[in-house]
Amino acid sequence: MSEPASISTGIAQRYATAVFDLALESKGLKGLESDIDALQAALASSDELRDMISSPIYTREEQGRVMGALGAKMSLSQTMQGALGLMARNRRLFVLPQVLAALRAMIAEEKGEVTADVTSANVLTKAQADALAKVLKARIGKTVKLNVAVDESLIGGLIVKVGSKMIDTSIRSKLAALQNSMKEVG
Repeated sequence: MSEPASISTGIAQRYATAVFDLALESKGLKGLESDIDALQAALASSDELRDMISSPIYTREEQGRVMGALGAKMSLSQTMQGALGLMARNRRLFVLPQVLAALRAMIAEEKGEVTADVTSANVLTKAQADALAKVLKARIGKTVKLNVAVDESLIGGLIVKVGSKMIDTSIRSKLAALQNSMKEVG
Protein backbone atom coordinates (compact mmCIF):
# COMPACT_ATOMS: atom_id res chain seq x y z
CA MET A 1 0.00 0.00 0.00
CA SER A 2 1.34 3.45 -0.80
CA GLU A 3 2.16 5.78 2.05
CA PRO A 4 -0.62 8.35 1.36
CA ALA A 5 -3.20 5.56 1.10
CA SER A 6 -2.08 4.03 4.38
CA ILE A 7 -2.16 7.46 6.04
CA SER A 8 -5.72 8.02 4.78
CA THR A 9 -6.73 4.58 6.04
CA GLY A 10 -5.26 5.35 9.45
CA ILE A 11 -7.08 8.69 9.65
CA ALA A 12 -10.35 7.11 8.57
CA GLN A 13 -9.97 4.27 11.08
CA ARG A 14 -9.40 6.70 13.97
CA TYR A 15 -12.50 8.77 13.14
CA ALA A 16 -14.58 5.62 12.59
CA THR A 17 -13.47 4.13 15.90
CA ALA A 18 -14.33 7.33 17.77
CA VAL A 19 -17.78 7.64 16.16
CA PHE A 20 -18.50 3.94 16.68
CA ASP A 21 -17.49 4.05 20.35
CA LEU A 22 -19.66 7.13 20.97
CA ALA A 23 -22.66 5.53 19.23
CA LEU A 24 -22.16 2.25 21.10
CA GLU A 25 -21.89 4.07 24.42
CA SER A 26 -25.10 6.02 23.78
CA LYS A 27 -26.89 2.95 22.36
CA GLY A 28 -27.21 4.69 19.00
CA LEU A 29 -25.95 2.01 16.60
CA LYS A 30 -29.30 1.80 14.81
CA GLY A 31 -29.26 5.55 14.17
CA LEU A 32 -25.62 5.40 13.12
CA GLU A 33 -26.45 2.70 10.60
CA SER A 34 -29.15 4.85 9.02
CA ASP A 35 -26.74 7.82 9.00
CA ILE A 36 -24.21 5.71 7.09
CA ASP A 37 -26.85 4.62 4.56
CA ALA A 38 -27.98 8.22 4.03
CA LEU A 39 -24.46 9.59 3.64
CA GLN A 40 -23.36 6.82 1.27
CA ALA A 41 -26.46 7.43 -0.86
CA ALA A 42 -25.74 11.18 -0.89
CA LEU A 43 -22.12 10.62 -1.90
CA ALA A 44 -23.15 8.16 -4.62
CA SER A 45 -25.73 10.51 -6.12
CA SER A 46 -24.00 13.90 -5.83
CA ASP A 47 -20.91 14.84 -7.82
CA GLU A 48 -20.92 18.23 -6.07
CA LEU A 49 -20.74 16.63 -2.62
CA ARG A 50 -17.88 14.34 -3.67
CA ASP A 51 -16.03 17.35 -5.12
CA MET A 52 -16.65 19.44 -2.00
CA ILE A 53 -15.23 16.85 0.41
CA SER A 54 -12.12 16.23 -1.69
CA SER A 55 -11.30 19.63 -3.19
CA PRO A 56 -8.81 21.90 -1.44
CA ILE A 57 -10.45 25.03 -2.90
CA TYR A 58 -13.19 24.99 -0.24
CA THR A 59 -12.29 26.53 3.09
CA ARG A 60 -12.79 24.77 6.41
CA GLU A 61 -15.68 27.13 7.13
CA GLU A 62 -17.38 26.41 3.80
CA GLN A 63 -17.02 22.66 4.30
CA GLY A 64 -18.31 23.00 7.86
CA ARG A 65 -21.36 25.00 6.74
CA VAL A 66 -22.17 22.52 3.97
CA MET A 67 -21.80 19.50 6.26
CA GLY A 68 -23.84 21.21 9.00
CA ALA A 69 -26.65 22.00 6.57
CA LEU A 70 -26.47 18.50 5.11
CA GLY A 71 -26.56 16.89 8.55
CA ALA A 72 -29.59 18.95 9.58
CA LYS A 73 -31.44 18.33 6.30
CA MET A 74 -30.77 14.58 6.48
CA SER A 75 -31.64 14.46 10.21
CA LEU A 76 -28.32 12.81 11.05
CA SER A 77 -27.59 11.88 14.65
CA GLN A 78 -25.76 14.38 16.84
CA THR A 79 -22.78 12.01 16.96
CA MET A 80 -22.49 11.96 13.17
CA GLN A 81 -23.10 15.70 12.81
CA GLY A 82 -20.39 16.38 15.38
CA ALA A 83 -17.98 14.05 13.61
CA LEU A 84 -18.65 15.69 10.24
CA GLY A 85 -18.09 19.13 11.78
CA LEU A 86 -14.82 18.01 13.37
CA MET A 87 -13.66 16.43 10.11
CA ALA A 88 -14.42 19.68 8.27
CA ARG A 89 -12.53 21.78 10.84
CA ASN A 90 -9.54 19.43 10.60
CA ARG A 91 -9.65 19.25 6.76
CA ARG A 92 -10.30 15.50 6.91
CA LEU A 93 -13.55 15.22 4.93
CA PHE A 94 -11.65 13.58 2.08
CA VAL A 95 -11.63 10.32 4.10
CA LEU A 96 -15.42 10.32 4.62
CA PRO A 97 -16.08 7.38 2.23
CA GLN A 98 -13.43 5.32 4.04
CA VAL A 99 -14.87 6.32 7.44
CA LEU A 100 -18.33 5.18 6.35
CA ALA A 101 -16.98 1.85 5.07
CA ALA A 102 -15.06 1.28 8.32
CA LEU A 103 -18.14 2.14 10.38
CA ARG A 104 -20.25 -0.28 8.37
CA ALA A 105 -17.69 -3.04 9.00
CA MET A 106 -17.59 -2.27 12.74
CA ILE A 107 -21.38 -2.36 13.01
CA ALA A 108 -21.53 -5.64 11.08
CA GLU A 109 -18.94 -7.19 13.38
CA GLU A 110 -20.82 -5.97 16.46
CA LYS A 111 -24.00 -7.58 15.10
CA GLY A 112 -22.21 -10.78 14.06
CA GLU A 113 -22.85 -10.13 10.38
CA VAL A 114 -20.74 -10.62 7.30
CA THR A 115 -21.19 -8.75 4.02
CA ALA A 116 -21.18 -10.74 0.79
CA ASP A 117 -20.63 -8.91 -2.50
CA VAL A 118 -22.79 -10.65 -5.08
CA THR A 119 -22.61 -9.87 -8.79
CA SER A 120 -25.24 -11.49 -10.99
CA ALA A 121 -26.13 -11.36 -14.66
CA ASN A 122 -29.74 -10.44 -13.84
CA VAL A 123 -31.46 -8.75 -10.92
CA LEU A 124 -32.02 -11.28 -8.12
CA THR A 125 -35.57 -11.73 -6.92
CA LYS A 126 -36.29 -11.43 -3.19
CA ALA A 127 -36.69 -15.22 -3.00
CA GLN A 128 -33.34 -15.81 -4.76
CA ALA A 129 -31.54 -13.31 -2.51
CA ASP A 130 -33.07 -14.86 0.62
CA ALA A 131 -32.12 -18.37 -0.51
CA LEU A 132 -28.55 -17.26 -1.26
CA ALA A 133 -28.26 -15.54 2.12
CA LYS A 134 -29.56 -18.69 3.83
CA VAL A 135 -27.02 -20.92 2.05
CA LEU A 136 -24.18 -18.54 2.84
CA LYS A 137 -25.26 -18.32 6.50
CA ALA A 138 -25.17 -22.12 6.74
CA ARG A 139 -21.70 -22.15 5.18
CA ILE A 140 -20.18 -19.27 7.15
CA GLY A 141 -22.06 -19.50 10.43
CA LYS A 142 -22.88 -15.80 10.59
CA THR A 143 -25.76 -13.68 9.37
CA VAL A 144 -24.98 -12.58 5.82
CA LYS A 145 -25.92 -9.19 4.41
CA LEU A 146 -25.92 -9.16 0.61
CA ASN A 147 -24.47 -6.29 -1.38
CA VAL A 148 -25.93 -7.05 -4.81
CA ALA A 149 -24.79 -5.67 -8.18
CA VAL A 150 -25.74 -6.58 -11.75
CA ASP A 151 -23.22 -7.17 -14.56
CA GLU A 152 -24.90 -8.40 -17.73
CA SER A 153 -21.53 -9.37 -19.23
CA LEU A 154 -21.53 -12.41 -16.92
CA ILE A 155 -24.16 -13.92 -19.27
CA GLY A 156 -25.48 -16.07 -16.39
CA GLY A 157 -24.52 -17.28 -12.92
CA LEU A 158 -23.06 -15.43 -9.95
CA ILE A 159 -19.83 -14.13 -8.50
CA VAL A 160 -19.92 -14.17 -4.70
CA LYS A 161 -17.18 -12.58 -2.57
CA VAL A 162 -17.15 -13.01 1.19
CA GLY A 163 -14.03 -11.63 2.80
CA SER A 164 -11.06 -13.07 0.91
CA LYS A 165 -13.05 -15.95 -0.61
CA MET A 166 -14.57 -15.74 -4.08
CA ILE A 167 -16.88 -18.15 -5.85
CA ASP A 168 -17.30 -17.53 -9.59
CA THR A 169 -20.03 -19.59 -11.26
CA SER A 170 -20.58 -17.17 -14.12
CA ILE A 171 -20.95 -18.37 -17.68
CA ARG A 172 -18.35 -15.78 -18.73
CA SER A 173 -15.65 -17.37 -16.54
CA LYS A 174 -16.59 -20.87 -17.72
CA LEU A 175 -16.32 -19.76 -21.36
CA ALA A 176 -12.93 -18.16 -20.64
CA ALA A 177 -11.71 -21.39 -19.00
CA LEU A 178 -12.95 -23.39 -21.98
CA GLN A 179 -11.20 -21.00 -24.37
CA ASN A 180 -7.93 -21.37 -22.43
CA SER A 181 -8.15 -25.15 -22.47
CA MET A 182 -8.83 -25.10 -26.22
CA LYS A 183 -5.67 -23.02 -26.75
CA GLU A 184 -3.63 -25.62 -24.89
CA VAL A 185 -4.96 -28.46 -27.09
CA GLY A 186 -4.28 -26.89 -30.45
